[in-house]
Amino acid sequence: MTVTLLGATEIRRLAAELDVVPTKKLGQNFVVDANTVRKIVQAAAVRPGERVVEVGPGLGSLTLAILEAGASVTAVEIDHRLAARLPQTAVEHGVDADMLTVVDADALRVTELPGAPAVLVANLPYNVSVPVLLHFLETFPYLQRGVVMVQAEVAERLAAKPGSKIYGSPSVKAAWYGEWKLAGTVSRQVFWPVPNVDSLLVGFDRTEGERGSEDERRRTFAIVDAAFNQRRKMLRQALSGLLGGSAAASEVLIAAGVAPTARGEDLTVDDYQRVAQEVARVGDAVVTD
Repeated sequence: MTVTLLGATEIRRLAAELDVVPTKKLGQNFVVDANTVRKIVQAAAVRPGERVVEVGPGLGSLTLAILEAGASVTAVEIDHRLAARLPQTAVEHGVDADMLTVVDADALRVTELPGAPAVLVANLPYNVSVPVLLHFLETFPYLQRGVVMVQAEVAERLAAKPGSKIYGSPSVKAAWYGEWKLAGTVSRQVFWPVPNVDSLLVGFDRTEGERGSEDERRRTFAIVDAAFNQRRKMLRQALSGLLGGSAAASEVLIAAGVAPTARGEDLTVDDYQRVAQEVARVGDAVVTD
């Protein structure tokens, strides 16, 4: 099977055929450069025979690069026109029909993925990138690694370490599932239309085994949210609303091995998990929804 990739001219022709006008609302900045989509696939170490899930395939430029690498693809697309056209585009570019499965749905509402893919590869818009990633990692435990192209600010926050200025709740929540690191730069000029922000690649490898139960994850995330909702406040203050006052919060933190005077941006995901475990032990009611 010899797969050919989309070029800039064909991408514009497809957009015109489907009456697709790229919009900021859907984050539709289509990649028109073959070297870039191949770079993403290489960064994700996609191997022949693997099953990859792609979120937001759009007109199919990255999809074809994944298929070119010998993997099969489950593509999740919210735009009905794009979802309907993608299989035809794939066949026109040399793809065997059974190598591509298209799920016409909102990625944030998907609860099943055909083929149980182990790899996630995507070009995600700013407004949904973190929610989509966390939803997929929570919902599909068989996802073991991935590389996504996102706005530079999002990539840097996902890969941030404790103590840095950009470390925040997305950093901690992403770390619950595994290790994250920046995986490459992307020129603005490879997009149509050209965006007014920079993009980066960020990759993850899921931690082996289950970190904690679903209840423990929810409890931990509730504590993370409380800590960062009052950024730069001492944890005994930031968590007082959840834990029945600053004195009670201090007791929980000390028992978990965390200084009550520390700030949320200083804690690792392991620290937050220990606090959640202590909360469960003492029986305080933490909102977990």
